[in-house]
Amino acid sequence: MPCFRPPLFGSAAEGRRVAGPSARAEGAVPVAQNSSDPAATPVATPAAAPDSAAVLTVLTTTDAGEKADALARGAVAARVAACAQISGPVTSVYRWRGEVVTEREWQVLFKTTAARFEALAEYLRAEHDYETPEIIATPVTHGDPTYLAWVVDETRPE
Repeated sequence: MPCFRPPLFGSAAEGRRVAGPSARAEGAVPVAQNSSDPAATPVATPAAAPDSAAVLTVLTTTDAGEKADALARGAVAARVAACAQISGPVTSVYRWRGEVVTEREWQVLFKTTAARFEALAEYLRAEHDYETPEIIATPVTHGDPTYLAWVVDETRPE
């Protein structure tokens, strides 16, 4: 399931997508061009984020799917992340206390804002059972403006 499912383009009541010149006239966002549909309008490169450093992806890992789910749900419930995707298991290879270790882990990728990063990091440190949890943030430099605005809205403290 995607992190955010925007409404269908065009008339949501009709449940259809709009393509071509009529899409612009109706104010809908064009769908990707299909070579079999010359009337379809090509989708432009995503715009730079309104505030390029405002939205971040934050990655952590844990050793069980249930723990990953608990971290994801807790962060979203606390509004320190708009959403999270869980992937795994993945194989992690790292050095720990002088030994090379190979472990099975689950990755959790959060979407948040720069303003909420410290709150998310604090949440992860408090709830994570690793001695040194991976907490790595990457700025989102480009993205769909509607999606980025959604991330900002969903991470505002209530």
